[in-house]
Amino acid sequence: MKTVMELENISKTYGNLTALQQVNLKILEGEVFSLLGPNGSGKTTLLRIMAGIEKPTSGEMRFNSVKVDGGNINDVRLKTTMVFQKTALFNTSVYKNVAYGLRLRELSKKETDEKVREVLKTVKLEGYEKRPAKKLSGGEQQRVALARALALDTEVLLLDEPTANIDPKNVSIIEDTLLWVNKEKKTTMVIATHNMFQTETLAKRAALLLEGKIVKVGAPQEIFTLPSKLLASYARLENVFSGVSKVTSEGTSLVDVGDGLQIETAFEKTGNTTVFVRPEDVILSLNPIVSSARNSFEGRIVEISDLGAIVRLRVKAGRDFTVQITKRSFNNMQLNIDSKVFLAFKASSVQTV
Repeated sequence: MKTVMELENISKTYGNLTALQQVNLKILEGEVFSLLGPNGSGKTTLLRIMAGIEKPTSGEMRFNSVKVDGGNINDVRLKTTMVFQKTALFNTSVYKNVAYGLRLRELSKKETDEKVREVLKTVKLEGYEKRPAKKLSGGEQQRVALARALALDTEVLLLDEPTANIDPKNVSIIEDTLLWVNKEKKTTMVIATHNMFQTETLAKRAALLLEGKIVKVGAPQEIFTLPSKLLASYARLENVFSGVSKVTSEGTSLVDVGDGLQIETAFEKTGNTTVFVRPEDVILSLNPIVSSARNSFEGRIVEISDLGAIVRLRVKAGRDFTVQITKRSFNNMQLNIDSKVFLAFKASSVQTV
């Protein structure tokens, strides 16, 4: 299969901060490829380099076997398009937002009208042409952004957390759209996500990116069964936090993981440590939880993944926590994006790497 993009020893630094370290990667024509990793792992930086928005500090990128440099960077930008995590729509109609790139490419009014209608139908927003884009829901705005990208018919579509912070209905529509476009138009896609379930749903191949380094490339199932305990904690478990641990007078430890959050553990350890809590060990409630659990936090739901009988929630409570509950509990509590919730888990549920 033809290689569309090839990255060789790509590194990127910002002052003293190293965002990417010696990244080597091949993206194949017509595939859906996932960049999987936690927040801050370098996924967005890598996508921006692929899109020609940023230049690497060192290393080389080739597009269709041609080295990318200052002389042909615009060719790469014309053949790729990126959908950003934070949707940036113009304060005008849906039609004008979707048509923007087509007008820059000087399509006729007739061609523009036809293409806008086509892509709005693809993302299930038929009839939305005249609506103010910024008055739509967050999920609908993300679908407008996706439609704007699809309208350009580029060879490569780059997506940065395309379903973060939106409701399950819109997540489903976006994921179905991406699968359809890949199948019908053979569009090559690179999707950056922290969501392993999305990677399993959409991608045939994935790369696990940790602290700016690619530690494994392969099928999603290969990524999720890595033998290393450290990598398994990132790839298969959410709620992984690193911080400084101090032993308490009660024989437990408090791990300061940043953002004003301290996690109490049942073990005694001093110094730098990494801990994790299984999503199923976190109790979720609409009201403060009165229990023997040493860890209790207030937060808001920022992502919902509907897995049938099980629903997984990402809750921002100082740091991001993943919680697993039954569909029945989810419906009974009438939860949605931005719902206020309370989390609790025992010190004994906190494990160390």
